[in-house]
Amino acid sequence: MGKIAFLFPGQGSQFVGMGSTLDNDIFSRADERLGFSLSDIMFQGPEDALKRTENTQPALLTMSVAVLESMKKHDITPDYVAGHSLGEYSALVAAGAMTFEDAVYAVRQRGLFMEEAVPTGVGAMAAVLGMEREALEQVCSTVSTDEHVVQLANMNCPGQIVISGSAEAVQLASEKAKEEGAKRVIPLQVSGPFHSSLMKPAADKLAKVLEEITIKDATIPVIANVTAEEMISASDITEKLIEQVYSPVLWEDTVRKLLDLGVDTFVEVGSGNVLSGLVRKVQRRANVHAVSDFESIEKMVLALKGEK
Repeated sequence: MGKIAFLFPGQGSQFVGMGSTLDNDIFSRADERLGFSLSDIMFQGPEDALKRTENTQPALLTMSVAVLESMKKHDITPDYVAGHSLGEYSALVAAGAMTFEDAVYAVRQRGLFMEEAVPTGVGAMAAVLGMEREALEQVCSTVSTDEHVVQLANMNCPGQIVISGSAEAVQLASEKAKEEGAKRVIPLQVSGPFHSSLMKPAADKLAKVLEEITIKDATIPVIANVTAEEMISASDITEKLIEQVYSPVLWEDTVRKLLDLGVDTFVEVGSGNVLSGLVRKVQRRANVHAVSDFESIEKMVLALKGEK
């Protein structure tokens, strides 16, 4: 059997009721650290509250770490961890680089800063399907101006790239991408232009929050969103988390890096199965498991024991 990577989802995988069947103290620890009942929003909604970035981010982290806690008794240790955008914080908790309490506080602040960075409606994001990275990069640089910028934000898998920036530039790039042969362009329902240079103010504020918390060297290599390379040292982790706010998420490259490192089993830990689908688009033959409750954990454990 090859190596195992744990993957942690980011924004978009949330749903009301997530985690309500998991019986552990992570939820009350989140409520205590944040000073309000995040678990109520997670379990009961309303959906509007859960969808607010400053709630979505800590909620998804809490869900992932709660699932991780429930997996502990099975003694399955990953060789590598990675998370998509906000999921990188869950990965860092799994790698022992951050405590859960510090991570849940940091992502709550990160969500607030990202919301504040750009007024609603000024920024936008869109998923571009069926276009090569270089060609889309060319489109973005052609339509970008000093006032209206658009950039590649998420390289998710072959033929699926998200662009982000000012609403005007995203609209222009979307039209030009279609002219240049993109199969489809789907505007995303997001509250801001995440992973674009418009998020720099949020990154500056986040840097101050990261100074207040303890970040340690990781005990398991974490593949960074920003570089798709391994990061272990505390200083490297801090630097990459700040850059990550305004830089593209190199997810396809991350999956390829893990495959190059000998990973053949990917376990998506937390809500949904978005990342499992993206892994399969990169490598059809990979063993992929998505775990979010006791049943899926048991199933994954049996499958892994069968693969040994």
